[in-house]
Amino acid sequence: MSVGLLAVVDDILTAALKASAKTAGVVIDDAAVTPQYVQGITPARELPVVWKIALGSLVNKFVIIIPIALLLTAFAPWVLPYLLIIGGGFLCFEGAEKVLEWFGAHHESEDDGPRDEKKLVFGAIRTDLILSTEIMLIALTSLDPGFGLGMTLGALAVIGLGMTALVYGAVALLVKIDDIGLRLMKSPSRGIRRAGARVVASMPAVFRVISVVGTVAMLWVGGHLVIANLAETFWHGPYDLVHAVTHLVEAAGPVVVWIVDTALSAVFGLVVGLVIVAVVTGVSRLLPSGRRGRAHAAPAPHADDDAPRAS
Repeated sequence: MSVGLLAVVDDILTAALKASAKTAGVVIDDAAVTPQYVQGITPARELPVVWKIALGSLVNKFVIIIPIALLLTAFAPWVLPYLLIIGGGFLCFEGAEKVLEWFGAHHESEDDGPRDEKKLVFGAIRTDLILSTEIMLIALTSLDPGFGLGMTLGALAVIGLGMTALVYGAVALLVKIDDIGLRLMKSPSRGIRRAGARVVASMPAVFRVISVVGTVAMLWVGGHLVIANLAETFWHGPYDLVHAVTHLVEAAGPVVVWIVDTALSAVFGLVVGLVIVAVVTGVSRLLPSGRRGRAHAAPAPHADDDAPRAS
């Protein structure tokens, strides 16, 4: 009996490893996107915040994504592409907002003070939900259709735990590299102190690069999700265009094909994101118009509170 159990475990681990290989691109994107959410908080709260986001990611995978994915795959597989279009559109929206911020566009609700940890964690978990959905769906479709429910659940559980540990372990290490550099600077060895100083000095540039990579990753993954799932539903145009362009560069090799495909997906994601930002901005300007009037009138009874500041 133990031999049979070991064989089942071996089958699950083998299937999980093969399926995980196909999710590598999204996993890298997830690891690049997440550190953005830890920037701007105190060093003492970095690891606790990463831990909260990791726990939220596990909840996303095991409480939301896996049960719903299995149910929809069994009873309503036609719904999945539409959900992925919505998720991809959300990533495009977030990525486009980041790009606009690079060019000085700020939202009226943006707070330049200390970052709210609860909002930060919620935002990171919300983005993780989209990325984790793609990871788990890619893994699910990569598993042998002949697997029973138990084997499929086992493989998805291994993939979910492994990917979460990999992504958030890497994120935790990344956000604490500067602390490692500071410790190296206290070493009695002059060479080690210099190495530590270089590590600390390089971290602002590293996080700027991570911010850019994370934004491009959101646009790439979001654009790819929208393109691929639009083709599965009602519009082949973007997919056919990407396929035609990548076909032209096939002779240059798979790496060039991947780069071109990624670039086109990111550009498409940016366009989709900018359209969504424009719609959301337009709607938000229409809806609060009455509220703004009330908001300006509301402080009147508290005018005395502002008197000391005026003086």
